Amino acid sequence: MLAIGTTAPEFELYATPDQKVKLSELKGKKVILAFYPADWSPVCSDELTIYNEALKLFEKYNAQLIGISVDSKWSHTAFSEQHHFHFPLLADFEPKGAVAQLYESYDAENGVCKRSIYLIDEKGIIRWNYLSPVGINPGADGILDALDTLDKH
Repeated sequence: MLAIGTTAPEFELYATPDQKVKLSELKGKKVILAFYPADWSPVCSDELTIYNEALKLFEKYNAQLIGISVDSKWSHTAFSEQHHFHFPLLADFEPKGAVAQLYESYDAENGVCKRSIYLIDEKGIIRWNYLSPVGINPGADGILDALDTLDKH
């Protein structure tokens, strides 16, 4: 995982089949980057559903949630529609896992993202990170605690 205090690496990935999101476009907001292994997997579906339910809490901290996996923009579109997600899922598809590698969140052995979370402040600096054990849903409590701590400083 990248160290706390590190400038978050810039990236631009597809959020929809024809629209990209660039990290620098989100300056002025906190950004929650949630790397996850795969669309449609049970643990990932549960994890992202919890985040979707916590969106209003994240927004109170001026934080934008973004999910990232190596799945295609087409898979993300179907997955997001199926689960009624209200946050972007970015496709780190080709070159596969390039952004996850920048964030030291790529599992090369299995060809998927690790289940990791970064909290980036309004200036683009990493202020919190967490690597979840394989197969464990980290929930939203850690993110909310980190947002609360960041707002108090």
